[in-house]
Amino acid sequence: MAGRVRLLMPVAALLFLGLALLIRVVDDGALRQYSGTALYASMIWAGVLFLWPRMAPVPAGMLATVFCWLVECAQLTGVPAALSARSVVARLALGVQFDPVDLAWYPVGVAPLVVLHHVVRTRRRAASPAARPPDTHL
Repeated sequence: MAGRVRLLMPVAALLFLGLALLIRVVDDGALRQYSGTALYASMIWAGVLFLWPRMAPVPAGMLATVFCWLVECAQLTGVPAALSARSVVARLALGVQFDPVDLAWYPVGVAPLVVLHHVVRTRRRAASPAARPPDTHL
């Protein structure tokens, strides 16, 4: 199971990235800004599960959200801006400028994935033979 999660999470991250880039092509307003923030958080969630594929849904979501908040707050120091001036990758990963609105959009990108993760995990456990009570034929 953990191996399957490790294979799926990079695919999920690439899908989130592709969707974010597609939105950037068709919109240059609020949709672009806020969907990019939410989809960044979705990519971080995928990264968390890639590193820890057996992590439960809520802790994975909390870790991804807190990581995003830390990166956003680090922008108050100016270090990400300095790194972003030298590297496009740093700019995409760390951002440039603190935006308090982003703090609210990170959970928006993670919460639906936590719910989906919980549903898939619950169904998988219910379908597993080990989760079923033994048959009693008297």
